[in-house]
Parts: sequence; C-alpha cells; structure tokens
Amino acid sequence: MSHLAVLGGGSWGTALATVLAPNFDSASLWIHNRDLASQTAASRENSRYLPGVRLDDRISVSHDAQICVADAGIILVAIPSAFLREVLTGLKISESALLVSATKGLEPHTLLRMTEVVGLAAGVSQDRILALSGPSFATEVAACQPTAVVVAGRNEPVLRVQSAFARPFFRVYSSEDVTGVELGGALKNVVAIGAGMAVGLDLGHNAVAALVTRGLAELTRLAGAMGAQPRTMGGLSGLGDLVLTCTGELSRNRQLGIALTRSNRATEVLCGNKKTTEGVRTAGVAVELGIRLGVDMPIASQVNAVLESRRSPEQAIRSLMERSLKEE
Repeated sequence: MSHLAVLGGGSWGTALATVLAPNFDSASLWIHNRDLASQTAASRENSRYLPGVRLDDRISVSHDAQICVADAGIILVAIPSAFLREVLTGLKISESALLVSATKGLEPHTLLRMTEVVGLAAGVSQDRILALSGPSFATEVAACQPTAVVVAGRNEPVLRVQSAFARPFFRVYSSEDVTGVELGGALKNVVAIGAGMAVGLDLGHNAVAALVTRGLAELTRLAGAMGAQPRTMGGLSGLGDLVLTCTGELSRNRQLGIALTRSNRATEVLCGNKKTTEGVRTAGVAVELGIRLGVDMPIASQVNAVLESRRSPEQAIRSLMERSLKEE
C-alpha cells in the first residue's frame, strides 16, 4: 500500500494515524505545534492529546504540512474546522491523491461543509474528496476497541479508501451520500450540547432521550432540505454518532453543555474551554441554514442562544418544552 498522510495532530488525527498506519507502507502525521511535533517524534507518543498510546513505527512526525503530504496516495484531514481552510491553502497535492475529511463541522459565513472547504482551499476536484464520519471516540479507536465508521464519496474512490482503512476492529462502511454523512457528523454536536445541558440541570434520562429523538428529526429535516438521503440519518453518521455524542462521557460537546449549566455566563465557559468542540461553531451555522431553507431548527436555535449568552440553559430547555403542540 502507498503512503498515508494525516493532517492534524490532535487526539482524533493521532488515533487515526496510529490505527491506519499498519495498512500502509509508510505514514506521516502533521502536528501544527513545532515543539509538540518534536516531542512526539522523539518519544513516539503524543503526550498532550493522546497520552499512553505509542505511535506505529511506520509514522513519521512533521511540523511541515508540505513534507507530510508529499507522495501521499491518501491524505486524511483531521484539522479543527476553524483552521482547515488556512492549513490547506497553498498546499501542493498530488493529482492522484485522494483527500478524506474527518473534520466534523460547518464553516461560518460561507455555510460550507468540510469537503467543500477542502476542495476550495486545496484546489482539488470534489471527485477526489471523501468524508469519514461515525460514532468514534479517539481514545477507544486508539485502543483498538471495535468501531464502525462510514466513508462517503464517489464509488471508485470510496471502495479504494474502504479497503485501505479497514482493520479487524475498525469496520468501514461505504456511502455515496457525502452531504448526509457530513451533516449528520456536524449537527449531532449541537444536539449534544443541549443534551449536556439537560444532564447538568439533572433533568433525568427522559429529557435526554427526548432531545436525542427530536434532535434526529431536526437534523433529518435540514439534511433533507440540503439534498441528503433521509436513510443516511438513521445510519452511523446520523443516529449512531448522535447517540454516542449525546450520552458518552467522553463527548466534548456534551461536557461543554454540562459546564454551561454551572456558570452564570457562557462567555466565561467558552473562553476557558481549551478543547475542540465543533458544536459551538456549528450551532449558528445550523440556525442560519434553517432560516435560509425554511427549516424549523428549535434545538439548534436554543443551544445557539445559550452560547451567545442570550438565554440560560434553564430558559432554553423551558422554551423547548413549551413550544406549541404538534404532530410528531
């Protein structure tokens, strides 16, 4: 197998590099922070983002993204959405390389999905760009615990990546619905913040179950209006990722929702939050997309209101419960 390049040295990128490297002749991992890149290369462990996990011997670590992607047959992008466009702009990428976006989010202002941002920033045709999503905590993936994900794109590239990424404990499904797979992975983070608020307010399992269920209906409405296939929302990148992120203790977005209930000001929580929580950026984009497409987005609207300090978590949950009665 050829060379795999992984752009993004956080927990997710490091976990994917470690798990997938054995399937390739060689692999490289790009880490933005120069000191962390040097430390990781020397110790063979990303102590900041994935402590206790040794990097596969095939992986070379670099601070230079151009060196990382040189001669790569597959480039796996796991960069936080806030920095995705900046990192990819100007990179020289082989005309035969496939790019796989494992970043879950939507870009503010442009309202673009991550594969669209990748294509524009890197100057690559959408035919060569795929999306990877599904219920997957980085620490569990790195520990080789059973995980199932989905890769979406055009048929031939998808089959190539599916075969290249599959391992006995890492099952890869295929899909042609790039829009649905990306939207499921992005919007579930917003619902998870709401679920975390319900947990933080000690509202019980019923409330969380209601948020998950109505959250699925909400993201299905928006995804459908954007051209996604409804059945995708019932799959790994929709329901699967939604359940994991709303209920799993390791979910950063859920943890943020809990933290919001323990402070009088959302700005203080957000300023002190050093972890990547894509739901914060995605909430406002989801609301704007809903307005543009005429799609009702009550959960995203209330979560966004809390994030913008226009409502408290208590007021947001109350507003959701007191909405006008309607058919399910």
